[in-house]
Amino acid sequence: MAVSTTGEQVLAVSARNLSKSYFVPVRKSGFLGGLRTLLSQEKRRVDAVRDVSFDIRPGEFVGYIGPNGAGKSTTVKMLTGILHPTSGEVLVDGLSPQTQRKELARRVGVVFGQRTQLWWDLPTVDSFDILAAMYDVSRSDYRSFLKEFDDLLGIGEFLDTPVRRLSLGQRMRAELAAALIHRPKILFLDEPTIGLDVVAKRTMREFLAEINARRDVTVLLTTHDLKDIEELCHRVIIINHGSLIYDGTLEDLRRHADLPTVLEVQYYGLPEGLTAGAYVGLGGEVSLTPADGAWQVASIDPGSRSVKVLFDRSRWPAPAVIAAMQALGEIRDVSLEEPAIEDIIRRILETR
Repeated sequence: MAVSTTGEQVLAVSARNLSKSYFVPVRKSGFLGGLRTLLSQEKRRVDAVRDVSFDIRPGEFVGYIGPNGAGKSTTVKMLTGILHPTSGEVLVDGLSPQTQRKELARRVGVVFGQRTQLWWDLPTVDSFDILAAMYDVSRSDYRSFLKEFDDLLGIGEFLDTPVRRLSLGQRMRAELAAALIHRPKILFLDEPTIGLDVVAKRTMREFLAEINARRDVTVLLTTHDLKDIEELCHRVIIINHGSLIYDGTLEDLRRHADLPTVLEVQYYGLPEGLTAGAYVGLGGEVSLTPADGAWQVASIDPGSRSVKVLFDRSRWPAPAVIAAMQALGEIRDVSLEEPAIEDIIRRILETR
């Protein structure tokens, strides 16, 4: 990783007021609408990314998420120099992606889930050979790469197979290996698990966690699979309609969404007099009206003799709630269910 002239470590990514706008033709209606649109000079402005700022420190694993059309892929393309921002500036490892793209290409790896950097009709190993030559990877480093990534991703099983004949899971493993052949310290991933089955996704997640934790590779991940975010990311940035609306930890995001944690308690025998909608106090007393420090009973299942209670984990630790429920009867089993990340993000988007 680069070091500044003052001796300080350079940020992996620094984006300041990053914006990208397009002008697209205004579509005309009617029978000859297509022709009139083609001939018209009228255009409208589309703001794909608007005034986005964030920093990513070396070694971070950041999830960059949002609904379709939010501006995620546009941002990644600006970070890698594929697109130039309309305004604002960005530095990746201290370099400008727009003016120093060739130098930057040696320091970053990029995977676009729906595009390939491999040669479609060539054996997979030939693509690796070409990329190794392009990045001037030494023969010893290249041999080390092939062995290492065979151990990590099992690429040896399809090295002689043409890329067009690889399964989607195999191709994405090959894409990841290709992006890391020159050992970059920063990796940009745009929907790398899209369309993969459960087994392939697990392999991908384990690999990404490995290179981040043990090799200190900085990762920026865009994905619609929120399981990727829960299992991999230390930090989450949410973008919507081109604007950044959240930047912080996943735990803070849960608190910010203000959604309750669900405690399910299974009893040997259901407590008498307890009903759905009632409130349970700190000492185990039951009330039909809300009170400070009381948790609401969401549901009761007589068949399994279980009770679900909603509570705010940021205010009350789970052991305190369990102790209150234990005061009502002998507990057989307990389980905690945190708010689903899909619900959290939906809540955040609804309040913006």
